[in-house]
Parts: sequence; C-alpha cells; structure tokens
Amino acid sequence: MMEFSPQQEGRVLVLTPAGRVDQAHVDDFQLALAGFLPGCTAGTALLLDLSKVDFISSIGLRALMLAIRQIKAQGGRMALAALSPLVREVFSISRFDMLFEIFPDRAGALAALNPPTSSGPLDGPGGAA
Repeated sequence: MMEFSPQQEGRVLVLTPAGRVDQAHVDDFQLALAGFLPGCTAGTALLLDLSKVDFISSIGLRALMLAIRQIKAQGGRMALAALSPLVREVFSISRFDMLFEIFPDRAGALAALNPPTSSGPLDGPGGAA
C-alpha cells in the first residue's frame, strides 16, 4: 500500500506520496488518499508534495481530479507542489495544470495556503480611542 507520510503544517495537511501513480498503483494511491479527504473542509487545505512521484498516468490524473472535486465540494482547498519535470509535462499536456494550483516547491505552497494572521491592533487604524 502506498504511504503518504502526513504532516500537519498550520491549516494545511501535507501528503508526500512516492513512486509511480499508474495503472498498477492507482488503487493503492486512491485508497490511501481517500482516508484524508473527509478532513479537508472549509478553512483547510490539502497539499500533495509530488517530489517523490516518478510518473503519473492518465488514471492517476483521474484519481486527483476526483479528489479535488470532493475537497472543493466540502469547501476545502487542494494544491500540488514540487512536480518533477516529467510529471509537470504530463500535467501540462493533459491541461490538468489548469485544474490545480501548482507550486514550484513545498515552501511556496505552504506560504500561499497558510496566509499570515493579522497581528496588528484589533481596534483599527490609529489605536484605541
């Protein structure tokens, strides 16, 4: 079974699958991913760090499409990061790069998905009256 090494980073759950997401492995990928989808609701995000994915086929893209549909229906957000050149090319050719937020690296994705909270005065500009 494919393992994702889950890590919570603020409001973002980061999953890092490894290997190939193709016909031979897609069932394991979907099963492992499905366990994390119900928790991705409003105010949360799922980030797939694909730096350890060597290849993804069309059936793997379909699994990701089903996942993002479910997460969006729940009010959550899903993004991808650190795609290898080959995986990035698959997303580009299939135009799946139009469906997902894709970040060059994990740090950039986390910065975008975990917006900073305001630490200024609560009573507005000019301070307390």
